Amino acid sequence: MIGLKSTLNCIDNSGALLVECVNVLKRKVNNGWGTVGDEIVCVVKRARPINAATQASVTAVKVRRGDVRRAVIVRTRKAVRRPDGRLIRFDDNAAVLLNNKREMLGTRIGGMVNADLRMKGWGKIVSLAPKPKKRPSKADLQLFDPLHKLPLC
Repeated sequence: MIGLKSTLNCIDNSGALLVECVNVLKRKVNNGWGTVGDEIVCVVKRARPINAATQASVTAVKVRRGDVRRAVIVRTRKAVRRPDGRLIRFDDNAAVLLNNKREMLGTRIGGMVNADLRMKGWGKIVSLAPKPKKRPSKADLQLFDPLHKLPLC
């Protein structure tokens, strides 16, 4: 649950590292708290340093400290319940910065995001984010000898 003065990590390559929430947009319920997929207005609190070499490049830093930008919440520490009963929780709160046309400001995503974003209209963010590694099933683990790590086939 993200509210006023909440700090979020910025996980895109727009140049911001840490943002602070100032307002949660388009939320009539929940008293102004934002969850995964909600838009917020935020202030850039920490940004990457700007060099003379980086200013001339194509991947120049797009934001500076103190800029007011829109963002979408992509991860929260508060657990989100799925319809099948599972709880999805992350280690930190994170957001992706947007421009005025509701498009991503950066071109890459630097961490995993909640898959529920796709249902809320943020499919491009989900498609650019890295996918979680799948754990091996019990059937896969039984194929190997635990002492020698050699296949038993």
